[in-house]
Amino acid sequence: MAETPHLILAPIRGITDCYFRSIFHRHFPGFDSALAPFINPQRHSNFQPKQLKDLLPEANQEMVVIPQLLHADPEDFLFLAGRLHDLGYTQVNWNLGCPARMVTRKKRGSGLLPYPEQILAFLDQVMPRLSMELSIKTRLGLENKEELLHLLPRLDDYPLKEIIIHGRLGKQMYRGKTDREAFGLCLEQSRHPIVYNGDINSVPGFRELQQQFSQVDRWMIGRGALANPFLAGEIKGMDQPNRLEHLENFHRELYLCYRELLSGEAHLLGRMKQLWVYLSNFFPPQPKTWKQIKKCHTELQYQRVMETLFTAKE
Repeated sequence: MAETPHLILAPIRGITDCYFRSIFHRHFPGFDSALAPFINPQRHSNFQPKQLKDLLPEANQEMVVIPQLLHADPEDFLFLAGRLHDLGYTQVNWNLGCPARMVTRKKRGSGLLPYPEQILAFLDQVMPRLSMELSIKTRLGLENKEELLHLLPRLDDYPLKEIIIHGRLGKQMYRGKTDREAFGLCLEQSRHPIVYNGDINSVPGFRELQQQFSQVDRWMIGRGALANPFLAGEIKGMDQPNRLEHLENFHRELYLCYRELLSGEAHLLGRMKQLWVYLSNFFPPQPKTWKQIKKCHTELQYQRVMETLFTAKE
């Protein structure tokens, strides 16, 4: 068991963009790297540089970031990977885990897992021509866990950097518990380094996972870190006093950043409410406060709720 685990901030679309990642990293220590939410521009489309703005080097100087691509077409994947290589990236991640129906019905993300021959054909075309290291983020399967269990031994033939496994099926979305037994079987079926992902929400829970999967030393945390931004630091034994003050400073910087970047109150408040879906869990149960946040339609209303929330005793 590694004494200091490598912790990776998971990609959460609509929240963990380059601005969030940088500001989060400044206020909450513990994460070693981050996987960016997937990008998916097509080489035959009217490709605009702004489609890569989340991955521009000047916007990602606070922490190590790995880009993620959703493409199932080898030529599209290689084209975009080449653009990322030109920006200085040395690793790219292939998304085989997204459970969104609009993605899976196009045989992308976890929707490709029932088709192992297509996955292997993709790798056969991409790997010899890719000028970067390749990792994969996946799930146990789309419909059943046998999908990944049968695929993993065949992936041993490819020089993958690592495989990140979220312990749910695609059809589950984020419902139900992660399947630890199935994750353990996956470890037995692969010679590649495996990263654990899914429902790391507390230090005791993390220690239990470490004990159960002692050969794993890289861990990905997503929703658990949004609900408790101090979690990564807690796992690494970092002392973080005055938490409410740290949280307020983080929120203020993020709010002012998006206020400058986004157009209109509705856009700004919509973005902040996405975060509060998770962050509200950090505070003692306050259904009235969370209800007030959801009802905010103006900045003034939102700021008043925040003032009440952050002046409460820690």
